[in-house]
Formats: sequence, structure tokens, C-alpha cells
Amino acid sequence: MSTDVGIIGLGRYLPSEMRTNEDVAARTPGVNAEWVGRRTGVLSRFVAAPGEAASDLAAPAAEAALSAAGLDAAQVDLLVVATTTADEPSPATACRVQAALGAADAVSFDVNGACAGWLFAVKIARDWLRDKPGSGYAVVIGVEVFSRFLDPDDRATAVIFGDGAAAAVLGPVPEGTGFDDIRLGTESALADAVIVPGGGSRLPASTSTVERREHTIRMDGRAVTQFFRSRFPQLLYGLLDDHDLKLGDIDAFACHQANPVLLKAVAAEHGVDPGRLIVVADRIGNIGSGCTPYAIAEAVARDLLQPGSRVILVAFGAGMTFGGALLTWAPGVKLLDATKENL
Repeated sequence: MSTDVGIIGLGRYLPSEMRTNEDVAARTPGVNAEWVGRRTGVLSRFVAAPGEAASDLAAPAAEAALSAAGLDAAQVDLLVVATTTADEPSPATACRVQAALGAADAVSFDVNGACAGWLFAVKIARDWLRDKPGSGYAVVIGVEVFSRFLDPDDRATAVIFGDGAAAAVLGPVPEGTGFDDIRLGTESALADAVIVPGGGSRLPASTSTVERREHTIRMDGRAVTQFFRSRFPQLLYGLLDDHDLKLGDIDAFACHQANPVLLKAVAAEHGVDPGRLIVVADRIGNIGSGCTPYAIAEAVARDLLQPGSRVILVAFGAGMTFGGALLTWAPGVKLLDATKENL
């Protein structure tokens, strides 16, 4: 019996409010819409409504993925939510999603691997399912509500991030398909390069932390860029070399979308065909842990993946975390988009 585990259904969800670069420039001192588009490549992003939390975005994405896979929530054995913007410090956002779905028998928990978190969660889910070959299903969700954690005066962050969710159902797939390789890492010497300093046990919430805006994202853009430029080729060529593949053998590159301009430039430097590089952040912004699964879903929406297609995934995040994966596409995988009207 095959122990291969792969994606068998996909879903994605965006909140209803869209903010253009003109909208963001009106809120952020020292920038204009042309500057935002030229420097970041982001043209629009979506923003959660007041009172709309991470679980409210994650649940419809997960429900859509389950429907795409032809499964009921009662069949879910494992539910993992990758997020840095949880509903609350405790309990896990996955518990909220489990309740919303009615997945009563699922083991549910969160993973915080920042923008690489979805790959961390996939690794856990794949290994979990391999313990019970031929049966069992996992829902793995990447979701962020970054709009709650942005300083509108900080142009390095206020113009890039958006809110959104994407989910994948993992389960048994035909032999020779599924996740061939998942590799993860952390370079903790750069842990302060992207950080929300307030709200934890080191700087618990107080009047002074709020006044100093310590509950918003702070980012060293130069350090992040250098990290991306060094780690991207390591992950890319490591996966290719270890599996005796060439760039031309890869049908789609679904990477984290920290900055579309940077992603396109670095990919081009290493010979990635721009027609196979899935860029979504130009329309939805950087949605953190949701970017990689959203990009996979976009590849399906564009009809770029057929059974046997090979996909390389590369992601980076605060910490600094990083991950790469090689995925061989299984037959019959469908996508349901819970917010098609927004696109």
C-alpha cells in the first residue's frame, strides 16, 4: 500500500474590503501610489472587517478545500493552522476553526513558523498521515490578519501586507505523487529582523507598549532581502540536485510572496521561467503563511498543473524561518475559491 501523501483539495478566502495603492498612500505619510507599485509590486490587498479574526478567514478556506476534496468535516483527523496573527494568545486558532467546521474528531493546533509556517505545518501533517498509510486526512491552513498589526506610518510594512487564507486537504495519493521532499530551517541570529515586540511575556500589553506601537510589525528590509537572496538559491538548487532535476523539469514555482518585485528579480537571476513563477501578491499583498498555499491554488486556477506536474515551493519568514519542498501533482485535485467575486 502506498504511503505517499499529497494535496487532494484546495480552498482559499479573502475578506471583502480591497485597498488599492491609492488607499494605502492616503494613510501612509511619504509615499504615493506609484512609489508603492514600483518598489513592491503590490497593487492591491484585502483587509479583514472589524471583528473579523483569523479563524473567520481560515474556516471558509478550509470548508472550500474539504468540498473540493469531496470530504466532510467529520472525516478530518488533523487540523493545523499556520499563523502569526492568532485570534487570541490562547486557545489555538485551530480550535476555533475546528468548532466552526464541526470537525469534532480532529486533533487541532497552531504552528507559528511565520511566513514559512504553512510548510512547517505540511511537514507535520505529512508525517502524521504516514503513520496510518492508506487512510486519514489533514487540513492545513495558512492564514493572517496582518492589518491588525500594521503601523500606518511605517512605509516598509504598511504598504506590503494583506489579510487572507488558503487551505489544503492532505491525504493518500497514488504512488509516485505527493510531497517528495520537505526541508525546513531557522536562522535565529536574525530573529529580530521581523518582529512584533509587544504583547508577549517579555513585553506584555500595557498602556506604554500601545503608545510605543510595540504591537505592530517592525522589519529590517535590508536584512530580509539579503536573507532571501542567499537562501532562495540554496533551497532551489538543493531540491533540484538531490532529485536529479533541472529547472526545465519544474512546471510551477509557488513561493512566498514577501515582495513581488524581489521575488521576480531573484527568480530571474537564477533562470526561473517567469511563466512558471506564480505571483499573487501583486493582487492580494503579502498574506504571510497563506502565500504559499494561495500560490499553489493560483497555479490550479490557471490550469498549469496536470497529474505528474512538479512544483517547487520556497518560503521564508520571521525568525528567520525557511523551507522548501518538491511536490508531484496528484490526479483529480480541485480548487474552490470562496471569494471568487473579489478577484
